[in-house]
Amino acid sequence: MTIILGINAYHADSSACIVIDGQLVAAAEEERFRRIKHWAGFPSEAVRYCLREAGVGLEEVDWIAINRNPKANLSRKILFTLTNRPSFSLVVDRLRHAAHWANPTRALADAFGVEETLLRPRLCPVEHHLAHLASSFLVSPFEEAAVVSVDGFGDFLSAMWGVGRGSHIEVRGRIFFPHSLGLFYQAITQYLGFWKYGDEYKVMGLAAYGEPGFLDRMHEIVCLNVDGTYKLALEYFRHHAEGVEMVWDGGEPVCGRIFTPKLEELLGPAREKDEPIGERHAAVAASLQAMYEQAFFHLLNHVQRETGLRKLALAGGCAMNSLANGKIFERTDFEDTYIQAAAGDAGGAIGAAFAVWHHELGRVRGFVMDRAYWGPAFSDAEIEEIVKRYRPRFEAEGCVIRRFDDEELLCEEVAERIAEGAVVGWFQGRMEWGPRALGNRSILCDPRRPDMKDILNRKIKRREPFRPFAPAILREHVAEWFETDYDVPFMLQVFRIRPEKRARIPAVTHVDGTGRLQTIRREQNPRYYRLIEAFYHKTGVPVVLNTSFNENEPVVCRPEEAIACFLRTKMDALVLGDVLIWRSQ
Repeated sequence: MTIILGINAYHADSSACIVIDGQLVAAAEEERFRRIKHWAGFPSEAVRYCLREAGVGLEEVDWIAINRNPKANLSRKILFTLTNRPSFSLVVDRLRHAAHWANPTRALADAFGVEETLLRPRLCPVEHHLAHLASSFLVSPFEEAAVVSVDGFGDFLSAMWGVGRGSHIEVRGRIFFPHSLGLFYQAITQYLGFWKYGDEYKVMGLAAYGEPGFLDRMHEIVCLNVDGTYKLALEYFRHHAEGVEMVWDGGEPVCGRIFTPKLEELLGPAREKDEPIGERHAAVAASLQAMYEQAFFHLLNHVQRETGLRKLALAGGCAMNSLANGKIFERTDFEDTYIQAAAGDAGGAIGAAFAVWHHELGRVRGFVMDRAYWGPAFSDAEIEEIVKRYRPRFEAEGCVIRRFDDEELLCEEVAERIAEGAVVGWFQGRMEWGPRALGNRSILCDPRRPDMKDILNRKIKRREPFRPFAPAILREHVAEWFETDYDVPFMLQVFRIRPEKRARIPAVTHVDGTGRLQTIRREQNPRYYRLIEAFYHKTGVPVVLNTSFNENEPVVCRPEEAIACFLRTKMDALVLGDVLIWRSQ
C-alpha cells in the first residue's frame, strides 16, 4: 500500500489531500477548519482530517507531495534579478517565502507533536503549474487532451501548457514572470475597490452590468503576441520592480496594491472602498472581462492548433473564471473540457499527489474525479447528539424539530417548503472540495421568485446586489432550459438560459440572461437529485437556486457551524441529515 499526502501550503487556499494506491480518499481546504476565508499557511487541520478519514497515522505516509518547487526555473530567476535589479525588499521577501518550503516534514512534525526522525515519508516538490496540470488531466476522464494552466504566479510562471497522454504530461510552453493574466485581473479588481483576496468573482458579476467601453485602453495594458502568449505593459504594475506586500503565513491572505498611479492616468481615479458603484466601474469591469477573454482564447486557440486535440484539461486560478469557461466551445475548436472542482491553488495538493503516483512511481491511471464530495461527513448519531445539545436554543427560537426515517418523505417535505418560498439550509454527507457549494453544504431556494435574490441578500448573504445566484438542474433537463446540453457538475461554467425560460426562473437568471450552471446526476448525489426531482414534480421546474451555506465566512463544515448560521440569520429551515428544523413563528 502506497500512501501519498498532497499539500498546498504557505499560500492562499492552503489544502491537503490523501491518495492511497492511486485513489483519492479525502481532500479539504484549511479555511473550512480555521473559519478564515482563503486561509494561508501550513494546512495542519486539513492534514489531520485527511489522515483521520483514511484511518492512517502520519508515520505511515510514504510520500509528501507539495505543489511548489523553489528550484524550478532557477536560471530564469537569476537572470531576471541580474537584468532588472528589483528592489532589495522584493528579493528578501521572495527568499523568506521560499524558506517556508525548505522542510515541510518539520512543519508536519511540529504540528503533530512528533519527532521528525520518526517520520518516514519522502518529500517530492512538484513545480507549481505542473501540479495544476496534473490536478486536472490526471483525474479527468480523458486518455489524451491538451492541458493548460493559467493563474497569477507560481515558481516564476503564470501559465503552462502541453499535452497529456495516459499517465504522462508533456510540457510544450510557458509564460514567465512578470507577465500574468491572473495578476492583470487582480490589479483591475483592486482598482475597482475590491481588495479582499479572491474578490475577482465579484467583478465577474459586475461585468454583466456594463459595456466594454474601456477595451481600447485595456489593449494598452495587455499585448497579445503572435505565438499565443501575452505580455503586460509593466509600467502599470508594481510587482516586478517594487514588489507587492503579501501575507501568506497563517491567517487571511493579504495582497498589497499591485497597480501603479499610471493605471489611474489611463482609466481615471480608482474606486474608493465605500464609493458607490457607477456606470464607469461597470464599464471597466466589462472591459476587463473582455480583455481577459481575448487573451485567454488567444492562448487556448494557439494550444489547440499546436496540439490538434479537441479535448481540454484546464486548471489554475484563472480556470475559476466561469464566464470565460462557458465560451470555450464558442470561441475555440475544443469540443470537450474538464475542470476539476478546486481548479485554483487548493487543487495543487491533488495535482502534486497524483504527479507523484504517476510520474515518480510510474503507475497507470485508474481514478476519475466525477464528484466533489471529499470532505468530512457526520453520522446520524453525531447529528442527533448535536441537535439534542442545541434543542433549548431551537425551542427559544420557536423552532420545530422532526426526524424523517424515509428519504423520499424528507425530500417531499423540503421541496414543498422551498416551493412555498422558504430559505433552506441543506447539510448532507461529505463536504464539497473546492469553493462551490454543490448540494451538500448549500442554501436552497425557489428560483421562480423574482424577489428571492433580494430576500437572500436581506436574510442571510448580505452581499453586493449585482452578484448572481446559481441554478442547479437535473441533468436530463439541461437542454430544455439552457442553450447547451453539456455536463457541468462543478458549477464552473456560465451558459445562456433559453430566452423563453428566463421569466420562469428569474432568481437565477443574471442580467445578461446567463446562469452559472450546476448539473445533477442521480448517481453523483442521490439525495440532492431526489430533492430537486421532488421540486420538479411539484412545480414543473427542474431547477433550484443553490448558494453556499455561509454568511460572509467559509462554507460551513460541521453541523455546529450550520446551526450557528441558521440561528444568527433569518433562514426559514435547516436540514441536517435526516433532521428537519424550521421556524414556526
